[in-house]
This record gives sequence, C-alpha cells and structure tokens, in this order.
Amino acid sequence: MNTKVTIVKEFTNGQVDDKLFSSFIEHLGRAVYTGIYEPGHKTADEQGFRKDVIELVKDLRVGLVRYPGGNFLSGYNWKDGIGPRESRPVRLDRAWHTIETNQIGIDEFADWAKKAGTEIMGAVNMGTGTPQDAADMIEYCNYPSGTTWSDLRIKNGHKEPHNIKYWCVGNEMDGPWQICHLEADDYGKKAREAIKMMKWTDESIQTVVCGSASTSMPTYPEWDRIVLEHTYDVADYISIHRYFENAGNDDDFLASFYDMEQFIKTSCATCDYVKALKRSKKTMMLSFDEWNIWYQSKMEPHPWTTAPRILEDHYSLLDALAFGGMAITLLNHADRVKVACLAQLVNVIAPVFTEPGKGAYKQAIYFPFRDISVYGRGTVLTPIVKTTNKITNAYGEVPNVIFSAIYNEESNEVSVFALNTNKNENSETEINLGSFGSTEMIFRTELCGKDLAAKNSLENPEAVKPQEVLLSQAEKSVYNLTLKAASWNVIRFKVNK
Repeated sequence: MNTKVTIVKEFTNGQVDDKLFSSFIEHLGRAVYTGIYEPGHKTADEQGFRKDVIELVKDLRVGLVRYPGGNFLSGYNWKDGIGPRESRPVRLDRAWHTIETNQIGIDEFADWAKKAGTEIMGAVNMGTGTPQDAADMIEYCNYPSGTTWSDLRIKNGHKEPHNIKYWCVGNEMDGPWQICHLEADDYGKKAREAIKMMKWTDESIQTVVCGSASTSMPTYPEWDRIVLEHTYDVADYISIHRYFENAGNDDDFLASFYDMEQFIKTSCATCDYVKALKRSKKTMMLSFDEWNIWYQSKMEPHPWTTAPRILEDHYSLLDALAFGGMAITLLNHADRVKVACLAQLVNVIAPVFTEPGKGAYKQAIYFPFRDISVYGRGTVLTPIVKTTNKITNAYGEVPNVIFSAIYNEESNEVSVFALNTNKNENSETEINLGSFGSTEMIFRTELCGKDLAAKNSLENPEAVKPQEVLLSQAEKSVYNLTLKAASWNVIRFKVNK
C-alpha cells in the first residue's frame, strides 16, 4: 500500500485557533463530583479540587472548558450554585435523573479553571431560563462592581470579574429530549433576544447559538437555517455536535471522520446560504462544541442519586484511532471550525478517568487529543495526497490513510498527523517537504498495537500509549517511512533557515 504526500508551504487552508483544543465539563455523572472535585482526597487542595486531575488537564493544554452543560443546562438555575454552600438548594436534575447538590457553581468553577490553566466557555439556560436570567448571569460574572449582581459576586468572595468571553446560548434545543425543547422559530427568536440583552450587558462577549445536535436529526439542516435567519446579525458562532460509536464494523467505525467532514461542509453551506440571503459581509464560524466517541447504546436507567457512574466509557486503542481521524478532520477545517470541545473532560466519556479515593489515569483517546493540542498549532496546510488505497464502506469510497499538516512559523516546524485505518496493511508513505527547502525530521511517534481492544486502567495505565519511532533521513526533504497498519502517527520536521 503506497501513498505520496506533497506538502507545499504556500497551500494554506487557515489558522488554527487555540479554542479548537477545548473541552467540556457538565454536571453529569462523576465529571464534577469525584472527578475534578473530591474533598478529602489525598491530592485535594484547599478548595477540594483534585490536583492530580488538574495536572493531567494542564498537560492537554485545553483552551476553553464549556460549563455547566449540556442537557443539564436546560433545567439549571445558575443562582442555585452561588453563595454559602450550606444555603444552596439540593435539586432533582431531570435531564440525567440525578440529584444535584450545587456544591460547585460558577464561582468555584472559575477558580478551578484558573488552576487548570484554561478559560471558561459559559452557557446560559434557554430551556426553563429566560433572557433576563442570561443577562443577569453575564452581569454577575463580568461586570466589575456597583450593581446588585456584581456586588453579590464580590460578597461571595470574587472581587475581580470572571471575564468569561464565550457563551453558549442554550444546548441542543433542536432535541426533543431537551427540557423545554423549542421549535427552530421559537428558539431563534428567544436566542436573538437573549443575545441582545447579554451583549448590552457586556459588549465584549461572543455567543454561540444552537445548531443541529446530530446529522440524524430529522430537522437537520433546516433547523440551522431557520435559527441563523433570526440570529445571524447578533451571533458569532453556530454550534454543531456529533458522536460516533462502533456499531460492529471496524472499517466503518474507523472511517467516521468522513461523516464528520460531510457534517462540517453541510453546516458551512447552510451558514453561507444565510449569509447570502442576508447580504451580510460576516462569515459565520462553527463551534463544534461536542465531539467524541460515545457508546450511547450502553446507557441504562439508574435510581435518583448524586454523581452516579453513568456514561463512563472505557476507551480502547481502536477507539483512539477513530478519534484520531476526527481530530485530523477538525484540523483540516480550521478555516471554519474555530471552537471545538471534546465532550467531556473527566470520567464522563472522557480522556481523564479517576477513582474516588484513588488515582487518575489517561484513557486511550487522551493521546491523540494531546498530540494535536501540543503540536497542532499554527497554519493548516492542504497536503496533496496521491493514493489508490481506498475502501468502500457505509460512507462510500474513502481513503485508507488521511493526513493533516500544520506549519508553525514561530518554531519553524511542520507537524504531520497521519491515520492509517487499514487493519491489515502498512502504508509505505513518501512525504515531500521540498517547498520548505532544507528540513530534518526531529520527532516521530506512533500509537498502534496488535490488540485493538486494549484499554488503560488504574492497574495498567500504560496498556495503550504512543511509542517513539526511529527518525528517517531525507534526500532533498523527501522522506520515506512506513505507517503501520491501524496506527495514529505524529511526525515533526524542523525547517532549517
């Protein structure tokens, strides 16, 4: 299986936004309680936050963390999570059939975000919430002082504003599973009025309106069109969500990236139609603020309880490879996808997993996410790929091997991410960097193995992890290397001045 890849310095596709490497924490399962927050844990700090988790999150270099939801958002009153803890109400969370103690709210989460080296992507309730509630939350979080809500924040121990600049205006309001689900027309009007009040409170914020929760929605993409016709002039992004799982065919699963790419293209086309309809000069950007591997078919009913073990997928090497294909797709569409949130961050369909009273470890999907976050910053290039190695599956004819190339002008380095989805054959691959002049390979790792079902655990935290590979020499910046069957690859080059 042979592939030739030519990477040309001038063939640029767009600049990667640091917000592309964002994530998500919802009041769901053990994401918050015994996830990021566990008073009494041996690593807990003075606020009860697990420092072992904070270190793993720092390692991922997460740009934003979307909070507090998610489905939880549409029935959540943010005022329940502020003030003295002993006075906070205990509520039924009807979205996930759990009990919410409200021991963590926006103030505590802002403290955690600072410790974890990230920022918050806030979210306002468009289910049971009102535009007034949304504006009040902006005032509480961002207004300096001298008003009822800002002075209450100060009274609650936070003199300086949280300065949360990115806000989701509701969550998946196209979904009938959502608390107080709205039709597109109704949501579009409500979101428009909420954004007006939010931006009149703080004109510096940017807002994300709800687009389609999935390509399987019967209203997709008509929902997006209708919402945008109401909100195009006031919104900054439209949100899209997509999850994948292995339904039994590994080849189809590994080609999930193709479905994700078509979703992005259709969403962009919908946005551009409304742009033309409005005669607007603004190009609407996408916030892919939920994406991951999620085995939704495994969800089971559970009794009312606090922080139950739900949605705790344990990821395999095969899952990590499919995840890598999605990561490459996001990078290759960085011209329009400016925000992307891996859903979620801890315990709930997450790269980081903890056990109460015990340790934390990296799940298999941790590694491709960290790879793109650490090495995927810069200018996206459009590689010219010549290959006859394609497979026909549920998505049609798709390539066996896919690539993304990023040029970082500050470090003068080119990073290439490559996924070989073929489980049986290596790919003999030529990478031509001749347009950069003199180069040298400085780093190479591969994530692969004979057992695609291998998973990390607290007892065996390194069953799945990348391995360093011997570096290749080049003849006039042309490199010949082998991409192993079923492998995620990171290859970095230094451009010599």
